[in-house]
Parts: sequence; structure tokens; C-alpha cells
Amino acid sequence: MANPFLVDFCWATGIENTFIPQIRPGFRALDEYTLTQHYQQWKSDIDLVAETGVQALRWGIPWYRVQPRPGQWEWAWVDQVLDYMVNVKGIIPILDLMHYGTPLWLDNSFINHGYPEAVARYAAAVAARYKSLVRYYTPYNEPVLSAEWSGFRGEWPPYLNGEDGYIKVLLGITRGIIRTVEALKAEQPDMQTIQVEATRHFWTQPLEWQPLVARLNEQQYLSLDLCLGRLNEDHPLYAFLLNLGVSEGELAWFRDHAINFDFLGVNFYPWSYGELAVRKHGGLYRLPRQTHGAALGEVSARVHARYQLPIMITETSAKGNLARRAQWMDETVSALYQLRRQGVAVVGYTWFPLFSMVDWIYRRGRRPLENYLIHLGLYDSAFDPEGVLRRHVTPLVERYQKQINNPAPPIMAKRPEG
Repeated sequence: MANPFLVDFCWATGIENTFIPQIRPGFRALDEYTLTQHYQQWKSDIDLVAETGVQALRWGIPWYRVQPRPGQWEWAWVDQVLDYMVNVKGIIPILDLMHYGTPLWLDNSFINHGYPEAVARYAAAVAARYKSLVRYYTPYNEPVLSAEWSGFRGEWPPYLNGEDGYIKVLLGITRGIIRTVEALKAEQPDMQTIQVEATRHFWTQPLEWQPLVARLNEQQYLSLDLCLGRLNEDHPLYAFLLNLGVSEGELAWFRDHAINFDFLGVNFYPWSYGELAVRKHGGLYRLPRQTHGAALGEVSARVHARYQLPIMITETSAKGNLARRAQWMDETVSALYQLRRQGVAVVGYTWFPLFSMVDWIYRRGRRPLENYLIHLGLYDSAFDPEGVLRRHVTPLVERYQKQINNPAPPIMAKRPEG
């Protein structure tokens, strides 16, 4: 059964699918499907998705498992999940091709000179196999955030540090996105891309720190601007890139190979927004103040104004007790409805994830797994006495169902200016 187009307003959820399989002293493997037992519980997890009433599911393929060696493909597990998701449950997959990690055999990960072509071959193989089931692809989930963890913080492969490492990783990832989209279009011309980025907005009072905060706000768009061919001498980060050793020839390559996306995915959480203060010995931190869900509308409007592409909220949820999480759901849905009434093309909403995920700090932690569960989902997870990570329904499921059953307002035509 070929899946349909996205409806006027698409309700979705997702299953956290970060894959960092590489280990080294001080760093454990971080495969969310392993840690949350989704490899074993996939069928009942898909059943839970269907019970929520959503139309679509953000779900990712573990590249390192389906291609354990160059030229070797092992599709059996993905085959059964996608068949059940689409043909049995009627759920539209929004397929994460890359949710961070690369295969174990790809030395130096994103800065390997062969990475862009390797990820393109993988994308083409996925489309060739699943194009009767999948139409919507996310080429790369949160490239800028990935570059921070892999290139600036040195916690994920290729373990680089600082601004120089950040840019090297981001350029490699973004070349891979371009090659991925080219490969998808060649194999499946009617496919649709939903390119996802972590969005944020911060500000600070001290004048001497404001230029840095302004640059950090601008950097969140860097991969998108490179993909869309917008990085020229008029770009606010042009000099920043040249000062880090990026050549005009490299930037010209991105302009010459510019692509487009069909939808932009906005990932936004309460901690993605707020005022930054200065630590006693330097450095910035976010002041611990509660964020109102209207902030999601603010950043979504900013993304839409910048790119004039349809926006889908591809991740949002909140930490805290159930009352706080329910409040965030109500506030953010209301904010998006207000945007539609103002003529902003917001076409979908994703409460993410479906059930509790494992905090990324597990990778460098030492405590047992249960200490790293983050309860953001519609279902909370807990280990039973036999070590099975059970999903437990929360009142958020019924609340989300009520949101889904309340039709979204139409996108109003904007009035001409003047």
C-alpha cells in the first residue's frame, strides 16, 4: 500500500532513534533502540502509536545495522517494522535516514572524505527498497546539533573540539545532506523531504556577550543556508567561516549544488529558549525560568519568514510532572493554531517521543540505565522485575487524542501589505 500525502494538518509522534554505536574509554554505545528495547518491542510500540490516533510516525533506520560492512545489507528487521507500520496499521512513516551516528566501518565518521557518497548510497538503497511504503524522508535530523556534539564537544565521532572541529563536521554533514537528496530524487522522484533542525532563541543582558549570542542564534541556520545555496558574501556568517579556514571555493561548491526541501521540521523544547547569564568565571548558562509554549510559535514564525517553506513541528515536549507536560501541549498547539490564522503555513505537530527515552549523558555516565530515563513521552517507561522496559499509559494520551480530534483552523490567506 503506497502511503498517502500528508493531510492538511498532520498529527504525529516519534520514537527516539539516536544511534552512536562507537565505544571508547569513557564513552558507552548509545543506541536508543537497544536501550529502550524497541528492537524487541517494536510491534507493541507501533500498536501504541496507532492507538494515539496520529497519522504519522517519525522513525529512523539504524544505518550501522543495515549496512554492517560496505556493500553488505541486512534489511530483515526494518522490512517487518515498515510493513507492519504501513500495511497493517496505516501509519505514515516520516523516515529518519540519519539520526546522528555513522557505521562502525566509516573511519572518522563525518570528516571521512567518502562520507557524502557513502550516505548517498545508503539513502538510494533505502529508497529503492521502500519507495512503495515511504514517501517522506528526513535526510538528517538536527545537523547543527550533531556538529556540536561531534565537532565542538568531542563526545561523538569523530571527537573533534572547538570551532574548527565544529565547522569541519558541519561541512561534511551538509555535503552528505545534499548528496542524500540528490540520490533520493534520482531513485524516487515523487518523494518529499522534511529536513529537521534544532531551533532555539536566546538573549542576554551584558553588552559584551550579545554579539556571541547573536552569532549562536544565527548558527542554527547554517546547515540549511548551505544546502539552499545562501552562503555568500552577504551572509552574516560569511566572515566567521572564512576566519575558520573555509575557502570561498568550498562555499561556492554549496552554491553550485544547492538543493531545496519540501518541508522544514522544527524541533523545539522549553530549554531551547530563554535568557542567558554569565558565569562567575566566564561562559553562559540559561536562567532557570519556565518557558511558555507561545515561544514555539515565535521561533516557528521566524523560520517560516526566513525560508518561506511549510513548517512541521517535528519534535516538542516538556520535562516535569504530567501537569507541566499537559500545559506545554496545550500552549504549543494553541500557538501553532494562532500562526495558521495569521497565514503561516504550519502543517503538522509531533509530540516527541512516544515513550521515555534515554538521556544522551548515559554515553559518558557510569550509573545503571534506569538512572538515565527521561520521561517526555505520552507513555512513561519503567523496568519490571524481569528487566523488561514496560510502557505505561499516562493521561497525556487522552489529552493528545482530544487535540487530534479538534480540527486545526485553516491557514488564512495573508492580506497584501499597503
